[in-house]
Amino acid sequence: MEFKFEGALWYWRGPSPFHFISIPLKQSEQIKKISSSVTYGWGAIPVSARVGKTNFTTSIFPKDGLYIVPIKNAVRLGEKLEIDDVVKVSLQLG
Repeated sequence: MEFKFEGALWYWRGPSPFHFISIPLKQSEQIKKISSSVTYGWGAIPVSARVGKTNFTTSIFPKDGLYIVPIKNAVRLGEKLEIDDVVKVSLQLG
């Protein structure tokens, strides 16, 4: 299953700081419907992602009613992304 969307890059300062893009509600709801068949635990779902010209693998997971995509530093720096930049994302679940 493939999803394409745009979202703003945001930063979480938690114990393990990281950058994320939230998946919009419509797509998050679609993912939630199939989540039990694709998760490997704790709601995390493995994905192949594309941001700009960069392909990478990661896992999305639920937060505050949406799913979020972690954006690795190699991707963020390689694509010259800054906090609040609106980014086009393509995800392939599984």
